[in-house]
Amino acid sequence: MMRMRRGFLWLTLTVLTVGAAPRHGAAAESLADAWRLALTRDPALAAATSDVDGARAGEQAARGARWPSLDATAGYTRLNASPALDVATPGLLFRSGPIFRDDQFVSGSLQLKLPLYSGGQISAGIDAAHQAFLGASEDQQSAVAALKLEVAEAYVGLLRARRTLGAAQSRVASLGAHADDVAQMVARDLVPRTDLLAAQVARANAEQDRVHAATSVEIAQAIYNRRLGEPLGRAPELEQQIAADAFLPITALDTLVQRALGARSELKALSARAESLASQAHGEAGKALPQLALVGGYAHLDNQILDRQDFSTVGVGFTWNLFDGGQARHRAAALESAGRAAQRRLEDLRSRVELEVRQAWLDVREARVRLESSGQAVAQAEENLRSSRELYAVGLSSSTQVLDAIALQTAALVNRDNAELDESLAELRLSYAVGDL
Repeated sequence: MMRMRRGFLWLTLTVLTVGAAPRHGAAAESLADAWRLALTRDPALAAATSDVDGARAGEQAARGARWPSLDATAGYTRLNASPALDVATPGLLFRSGPIFRDDQFVSGSLQLKLPLYSGGQISAGIDAAHQAFLGASEDQQSAVAALKLEVAEAYVGLLRARRTLGAAQSRVASLGAHADDVAQMVARDLVPRTDLLAAQVARANAEQDRVHAATSVEIAQAIYNRRLGEPLGRAPELEQQIAADAFLPITALDTLVQRALGARSELKALSARAESLASQAHGEAGKALPQLALVGGYAHLDNQILDRQDFSTVGVGFTWNLFDGGQARHRAAALESAGRAAQRRLEDLRSRVELEVRQAWLDVREARVRLESSGQAVAQAEENLRSSRELYAVGLSSSTQVLDAIALQTAALVNRDNAELDESLAELRLSYAVGDL
């Protein structure tokens, strides 16, 4: 029964490890490659691009309000009886024939209208639409940066999971070798059987950690592939180091904060949204002012009485909505309030951006210190393990010391890998916080 369980356990480990292993033979996938795939396939980014196209069309529509408008109308009318012209004077009574032949007539007209003064509505509408377009463009850039950061986090997450699996495999191998050595020494009655039991228990626990690490690799691969629009079960081979050109040169914190405040797309988008609301408020207020337009037209009317059937007109139209129940005034006030709210949110966002830059900058500094110290710890842990094994072989140390040395080596390897990946991820997050990603 024990052999069957052990065989099943090793089969499970083999399946998980094979499923987690990258496919060899293909070129390693870099972070830049992952970004290119994600940017061409992400639905949220495609939606942001459509928003930009819509805002661009909205701006063109607003600019079209400055051009003349031409309206054409035509109609056919049939009457129950055509009217006649009846003129009566003290000395004369005149009655014409039917005005319209066969009790029917056709009419048509063309009217050309050019706005001369709109109370600022047209200019305000154009400015509001332009600011909306700028805001949509900045939202698109923000979506690009956010997507690249998410892909980078998934990329680093997969590297971390695979390195953790490698450390777990190394621990299993070390404990297996130690258990084999102890078994031989127990067979020669050089050490007590409890040492063998302790080594076997430690190896069994390490194998469980290995199974868990292999499962984590599968999950990390699925998360990474989803961000790229790839099949979730794909096992890509990744470059182990992120290219240095993906990182931002680290300078003084104050310099990075000022750079972020001027470069972050979220800030620009919210500022443009506030400007758009202000322009809309100005346009609504303009509805309470007089409207002036130049009007020209042509009309045709079938008839048998008038001396002509075609007419041309030109004139100036004047309209002024003297009372609308306060609609325009209240709509303008609502938009002004929304604009002030956007300004307050902009101030809060500036503070949050500054905090993001500060946190990312500190994370980079911390990760670099950890990386330096963890590299030394790995060398020391390996030397400690070597010495512990040699001392145990000659009976100068206990099995517990060897097991502790193996645990220390595994922890040192994991800490070094985490520090290295944390440094890369912190630098990427700093690039995002500054608006350079």
